[in-house]
Amino acid sequence: QVHLVESGGGLVQTGNSLRISCAASGGTFSNYALAWFRQAPGKEREFVAANRRSGTSTYYGDSVKGRFTMSRENAKNMVYLQMNSLLPEDTAVYYCAASSTLILSQVRSHESYAYWGQGTQVTVSS
Repeated sequence: QVHLVESGGGLVQTGNSLRISCAASGGTFSNYALAWFRQAPGKEREFVAANRRSGTSTYYGDSVKGRFTMSRENAKNMVYLQMNSLLPEDTAVYYCAASSTLILSQVRSHESYAYWGQGTQVTVSS
């Protein structure tokens, strides 16, 4: 069973960049597909990005495509989300998630991920 801890959130201005991180422990990191989701107050959890176990394919939500980049370092048990050109609508709690049984067709569904971190707050001021 993998344990996930996010870090790096904070307050940034519109147009700026921020990188958040997720540290994994308790499992064989390379066996897990990883994802980032976010949730703003009063809204449903939204898919941001996902990376399959092989690390060769990464998928992005439409609202972040071209601005956010997800990467993983299996040797360090770390996954990152580089966020550029941030907008006020990017304000949310960002969650790291993992799955050992991810089906490609369900990569964007939060129900596909069994393991979650506690989240890190990202606030973008206008």
